[in-house]
Amino acid sequence: MSISTTSIEQLSINAIRTLSMDAVQQANSGHPGTPMALAPIAYTIWNKHLKYDPANPHWHARDRFVLSCGHASMLLYSTLNVAGVKKADGSSEPSITLEDIKNFRQLHSPCAGHPEVHEAAGIETTTGPLGQGVANSVGMAIAGKWQAARFDDIFGYDVYALCSDGDLMEGISTEAASTAGHLKLSNLCWVYDDNKITIEGDTDLAFSEDIAGKFRAMGWHVIDIEDANDVAALDKAFTEFKQTTDKPTLIVVHSIIAWGAPTKANTHGAHGAPLGDDEIAATKAAYGWTCDKFEVPAEVYEHFNANLGARGAEAKAKWDADFEKFSKENADKAATWSSIMSGELPAGWDADIPSFPADAKGVATRASSGKVLNAIAAKVPGMLGGSADLEPSTKTGLTFEGAGSFQPDTYCGRNFHFGIREHAMAAIGNGMALCGLRPYVSTFFVFSDYLRPSLRLSAIMGAPVLYIFTHDSIGVGEDGPTHQPVEHLAAIRAIPNVAVFRPGDSNEVGECYKTAMQLTDRPSVLVLTRQNLPTLDREKYACPSGSSKGAYILADCEGTPEVLLMGTGSELSLVVDAYEKLTADGVKARAISVPCLELFYEQDAEYQKQVMPCDVPARVAVEAGIRQCWDRLLGLQGEFVGMKSFGASAPADELFPYFGITTDNVVEAAKKSIGK
Repeated sequence: MSISTTSIEQLSINAIRTLSMDAVQQANSGHPGTPMALAPIAYTIWNKHLKYDPANPHWHARDRFVLSCGHASMLLYSTLNVAGVKKADGSSEPSITLEDIKNFRQLHSPCAGHPEVHEAAGIETTTGPLGQGVANSVGMAIAGKWQAARFDDIFGYDVYALCSDGDLMEGISTEAASTAGHLKLSNLCWVYDDNKITIEGDTDLAFSEDIAGKFRAMGWHVIDIEDANDVAALDKAFTEFKQTTDKPTLIVVHSIIAWGAPTKANTHGAHGAPLGDDEIAATKAAYGWTCDKFEVPAEVYEHFNANLGARGAEAKAKWDADFEKFSKENADKAATWSSIMSGELPAGWDADIPSFPADAKGVATRASSGKVLNAIAAKVPGMLGGSADLEPSTKTGLTFEGAGSFQPDTYCGRNFHFGIREHAMAAIGNGMALCGLRPYVSTFFVFSDYLRPSLRLSAIMGAPVLYIFTHDSIGVGEDGPTHQPVEHLAAIRAIPNVAVFRPGDSNEVGECYKTAMQLTDRPSVLVLTRQNLPTLDREKYACPSGSSKGAYILADCEGTPEVLLMGTGSELSLVVDAYEKLTADGVKARAISVPCLELFYEQDAEYQKQVMPCDVPARVAVEAGIRQCWDRLLGLQGEFVGMKSFGASAPADELFPYFGITTDNVVEAAKKSIGK
């Protein structure tokens, strides 16, 4: 193909390229080379293959396009502009305007440095940390397969993810690819930009894998394309993907970064810096491009509208008719699917949450969690998930009739087996949540380290993924410090927009689940014990419904207390016992349960002062983790009973006294705080 061909296809491709070059140059920041190289791929997917109605960008059955190499964000923004994607279903306003593109990487522009899912229609997920996008795409493909199998084929769709060398170097991508290959997700297509360039230089410096062979070994269909500019070959490859029904597809495309740039093509200098005005002018001349800066010829918009626009409108109209027919013939299924996609909890969803009788021996909160989870999931049809090969320990299996297992033979089950792939598991959960489902994922709390980047992205995107972490402290016991979380509560609480729940008994477990399910703008984390905890007598102590406010008065004295005792999780029973001892000693104490610090901080000042009066500076916090994140409540006079080091290998009932986490030490700390 001649570099200066003036065909409408090449004109459209070059429009994507030049918008990207101009935007990066104006921002004096960004990555121009990859959009220049991959414009033919974006063009071919969007204009020839994507089942997508630009006038209805939130249509649930649309195909998804994920730009996993988020640093190439201008490729996506330019494509959304020329493709005529609208701001919302039925809107006449563009999702991405030329003015938005001119403000690339500027404050309040939807064209952020890396794509952010809620900034503009057509951005399906937030990408940037490499590997996250492709892992999200597996979750999206799972959601499509599940809806098609559970309800009807009309609810299925394909997922395209464009990824880079960097994406495939990250470990999460191999975890995700292995999962997709095992599940035979034939509706998933990754397009690998094999340009052999990274920031430091040629990929040969650090990367010599046989990617095609690796993916074939993981159960993928692999197609190789020698030239990213060969639109006919790309077209044929995507058609082959859609005809492959028993496995996911990887299309390996060999490209030249900054294609067409006279001096910077095929160099790492085009990866993360503007080309410069002179290089841009020379590149546009090589393209035969005569339009002004940020100008798109009208025929490019017309071309996309005649192809993507017309095809998408026809597909959406057909789907509407199919859905109407399906609704008449399957009213209950249609109502269930619509309820799931609405994001609203069905009537009576919490009616069967069990209550637990007072019991000095009690049960582990992981066990009561399993009962609560099943009670809720049985009533919430879009709730599904699993663990990283730990279901017998985390108690996260759905056992009610019809729950089933998600496997290639049916795809309709609600129990998932993620294998020992924590990082991909969480990212897959994000992809499922972005498609309207309510996923949960689970592992031991100490292994939250392996998935933290995906949890952080859950928070950034406001994705309501439920994280169920068990084995939450030195209560793990004999497995020792490698498996005993110490700093993890502080680490997870440090992430903005995450609600971290550590319930103190089984009835608080139910209330924390009930609260978490109603939080649809953030992920929720449940932190649960391995060991048994006493189930408090709620006729003697306060109702656990106060958990919804993050903290509540569990037991109180008459008048103003001398000291506030605060606790979470397995240490709440120590707070209660210390309260009883102090009361018997004539000390006015107040016992406070704090299952969720984040929600307590969101309460109004009046409620916060009611629970923790400012004129009571004597305070003790008790938690089998580090002190960090408690100082805001403890102030200068408060004391902390908890961990200051890693744990040790011994039975749990020996470890708590060894590390000083006892009732007597709570009492001593209270008296010390009062005496300050």
